[in-house]
Amino acid sequence: MKKRVLGTLLCFAMAGSLMAGCGAKSESKPADSEKAAEKEEKSDAKADPVDKKKVYVSPDWVQSVIDGNQEESSDYVILECGWGEEADNPAYTEAHIKGAYHMNTDYIESEEYWNIRTPEEIEKLMADYGITKDTAVICYGTDGVNSADDRVAFTMLWAGVENVKCLDGGFEAWKKAGYATEKGSNKPKAADKGFGTTVPAHPEYIISIDDVKEKLENDSNFKLVSIRSKAEFSGETSGYGYIDKAGEPKGAIWGHDTDDGSYNKEDGTTVGTDVLEGYLKESGASLDNELAFYCGTGWRATVPFLICYENGYTNAKLYDGGWYQWQMDDSLPVQVGDPGSGTCEYTTVGKLSNDKAKK
Repeated sequence: MKKRVLGTLLCFAMAGSLMAGCGAKSESKPADSEKAAEKEEKSDAKADPVDKKKVYVSPDWVQSVIDGNQEESSDYVILECGWGEEADNPAYTEAHIKGAYHMNTDYIESEEYWNIRTPEEIEKLMADYGITKDTAVICYGTDGVNSADDRVAFTMLWAGVENVKCLDGGFEAWKKAGYATEKGSNKPKAADKGFGTTVPAHPEYIISIDDVKEKLENDSNFKLVSIRSKAEFSGETSGYGYIDKAGEPKGAIWGHDTDDGSYNKEDGTTVGTDVLEGYLKESGASLDNELAFYCGTGWRATVPFLICYENGYTNAKLYDGGWYQWQMDDSLPVQVGDPGSGTCEYTTVGKLSNDKAKK
């Protein structure tokens, strides 16, 4: 991402001309103004380099990239991620990280199952945002709980971007750190070269509904982990206004919910594998199992996937279709209630009631 200092430089030049026209002396040359503008953009942020596979990064590290002090500084894009167009998103237009572009999550998801769009669509999106496989992509959401940035980050990794980050703690962490923000709109510049690899470069990060069904029936090492609220997991509510049926795929285990803060520390940053391991242990599973995380439509489940990814685990996947896709097939087996409670009911999708949409 190129730093846009041109407007600032023009302002300095115009101010100098006006002063000269009024008979005032200009104390600096244009070159001095350029240096002053560059100095003004710098901060005193200090941060050590991080590994390419490190996902969750601090505000200090992001600012150091903007300042030009990291290897990533030569080619990076910052994305403020959220649902809806920029014009409908006051969180972006009122204040965002300097240079950030708005990323509407509709651009990465199709409406049929809210799954990730086709490889062709994602590759075009990358080109429109000036992103290649070698671009460092830094994602952030409006707060540390909203998983829109995790959803976009996962999509980038799946596509083949090799260096993807999430601002740990979101925009709230950025503001608490005291770094600069700006208003208005930034428009991405389309890439003038190809993405650099076949999209998706990592199809193995996603598991299909057919493979989930097969593994639940035949693979005892496979664990389908629900990243949903306890009420959703127990079948009290679907959790969504547009999903009428509630329950879970038969054999699923609970991995806690990201929306209730279970995946955030007190300071808003993301928990580590120790916490995730504890959640899995509650259901008799561990990080040694083959894990497929899912939720309703794919957002929340990306968080534990990214935790596994940045810690070197290669046995984690995303069941992107989630409960939304599962409950569309009346023949599929479901459980209603917590299997550990002894009162769980086993049935099929077609026999579920249609009154469990979120009110």
